[in-house]
Amino acid sequence: MSSPETAGSALLNLLGFLPIELESLVESMGAPGYRGRQLADWIYKKDATDLRRMSNLPRELREELATRAFVGVPEIERRTPSADGSEKLVFRLEDGARVQSVLMPDGDRLTLCVSTQVGCGFGCAFCYTGTMGLDRNLTAAEIVGQVAGVTRALSPGQRLTHIVYMGMGEPLANYAATVKSLRLLTDPLAFGLSPRRITVSTVGLVSGIERLAREGLRVNLAISLHATDNATRDRLMPVNKGFAIEELLAACKRFPLPFRQRMTFEYVLLADVNDSRQDALRLARLLKGIRAKINLIPFNDWEGSAFSRPPLPRILAFQAALLEQGITATVRWSKGEDIGAACGQLREAVPA
Repeated sequence: MSSPETAGSALLNLLGFLPIELESLVESMGAPGYRGRQLADWIYKKDATDLRRMSNLPRELREELATRAFVGVPEIERRTPSADGSEKLVFRLEDGARVQSVLMPDGDRLTLCVSTQVGCGFGCAFCYTGTMGLDRNLTAAEIVGQVAGVTRALSPGQRLTHIVYMGMGEPLANYAATVKSLRLLTDPLAFGLSPRRITVSTVGLVSGIERLAREGLRVNLAISLHATDNATRDRLMPVNKGFAIEELLAACKRFPLPFRQRMTFEYVLLADVNDSRQDALRLARLLKGIRAKINLIPFNDWEGSAFSRPPLPRILAFQAALLEQGITATVRWSKGEDIGAACGQLREAVPA
């Protein structure tokens, strides 16, 4: 499994450098640290990629930077619009690998779903992305590059309001790059987004959740649960054999939630597998003591899947059972189903 930290070349991709790292870089070239902050302003605020045209930097510094580094934003190779207003974007990376992002408008919100890996190695039975297997991790530059690439492709007056790490891959299995990308997105001198507008989704890697709890990032956490007993979750999500439900929920209870924030639990509804009233009542009991909300996701079909979506009355009955128990539960009808961009549908060919 390859991991091109310099995006396939000997040059450094400055898009993956924190502002404080840019300061250190220019200081190593003999320039004062404030030149690094100017460089960050060009990259993250002015969306500039040509180092030689960053006019308030000394010419000598610009020339030296151009011999050692570049600002690489992944290329949007394909854009596919959905009837519901969402859009699937395929990014081509430096080594020819491809990942997908999904742009989802909803009233005054504009959310981008980003990927953290080429493929996914966790093989959840209901997820089409998991049939790819894992090719490699993305670098921090490739993760935030999806944000930068989409931002420059937006129409005038549009701006991203929310970021969700729910695309291809498991964010906490690419821990270092995920955390660095989160720091880039929330650093006031970089992308400057509010942590409250960023959500990281995980299949339930307890060790990663515990590490993330110590980072002080204050981003939202979403847990892919999808079952209320270990036998069912073992069958749906092989990760459960390493981190059982009880261990996962114990880690969730220890996770430091900022004031007024709740942890999201994602639950894909699969006909005759995990959609009974008994499942709903068990789910309510499991989440007792956690400041939680539940996103119920009716299964999004894909060719070759062994699962199906429950009928609408059964979906609504499941939601009603949770509401009766005082649990906040919403049905999340995934956007982009008609273009293969809905939850669990993302897949791209891995280059030979």
